Amino acid sequence: MEEIFLQSVKYEGEKLYILDQTKLPQVTEFLEITNIDDVWDAIKQLKVRGAPAIGIAAAYGLVLGINGAPEKDFETFYEYFKKQADYLATSRPTAVNLFWALKRMDTRAKVESGKPVKDIKKLLEEEAHLIRQEDENVCSSIGENALSLFKDGMTVLTHCNAGGIATAKYGTALAPIYLAKERGMDIKVFADETRPLLQGARLTAWELMQAGIDVTLITDSMAAMVMQQGKVQAVIVGCDRVAANGDVANKIGTYGVALLAKAHNIPFYVAAPLSTIDLETKTGDEIPIEERAAEEITAGFGKSTAPEGVKVFNPAFDVTPNHLITAIITEKGIMRGNYSEELPRLFDK
Repeated sequence: MEEIFLQSVKYEGEKLYILDQTKLPQVTEFLEITNIDDVWDAIKQLKVRGAPAIGIAAAYGLVLGINGAPEKDFETFYEYFKKQADYLATSRPTAVNLFWALKRMDTRAKVESGKPVKDIKKLLEEEAHLIRQEDENVCSSIGENALSLFKDGMTVLTHCNAGGIATAKYGTALAPIYLAKERGMDIKVFADETRPLLQGARLTAWELMQAGIDVTLITDSMAAMVMQQGKVQAVIVGCDRVAANGDVANKIGTYGVALLAKAHNIPFYVAAPLSTIDLETKTGDEIPIEERAAEEITAGFGKSTAPEGVKVFNPAFDVTPNHLITAIITEKGIMRGNYSEELPRLFDK
């Protein structure tokens, strides 16, 4: 696999390079970004997407945002820093990695408060690098854990895109697929199209094809039929937030896939880095669900497909209740059963 397809966010020479996922699969283009406003726009407009990649982009965006921060004293610097962090936090509401990364950068700034501001800026850049490298390691560990649930010759179904371009490398839900490929195993994939922005069609199918993995694209409404016909042995998806009780927010349509998997007695797995687990959010009812522009449904990709003026409801995510989830796969192990008890233990290991 060529590295370009697995690094959607790169930072080199005080410039941030973001793979513009809105242009895939027709055009592979990296945006060269040097200011925080363009990072905010890239997150908001889904040019960078996937919870881990959003967190990485936000960390680097904050590095860009504080380049011009005053260096007189820590208090003055920190006031400037907080304004930049709060601004980035307004880009998207659902993906907890965004807030996790910003909080981590905030913590590092406070820890280093006794040092010259010029040095603190460099240390915050170092922290952003650590967030990126740790995500790559996390994805690899999730892949190892998830692969233990799969067998050679299986076919799995996935929804949306939780692959290498949604993370630092490998992805979350797609990590075991990549590892299987590297080890000579044959795991086939059905990719849901994922309406309305077609992340499955534009991104997952493209990404897997680049890696030489056997992938079949289906519309979201075909998932029930392929399950009924016995063509799928497992479902694995990523997520944007996991509540303390194990309820999971992921791309709209995930809840429906989970219901179908339950009806057909097919295991439904969620790949979730610890950074997506939000123990302060007790249940899925408390997860904020982003609602996006009506045009994504009525005129997606520049072509009108609905009557002008029709009312539209366009939530970007839905919440899958914990009882539909066979297991939550993290970098520290596979969680099953009582998630309210199991998830907090992950943070004690």
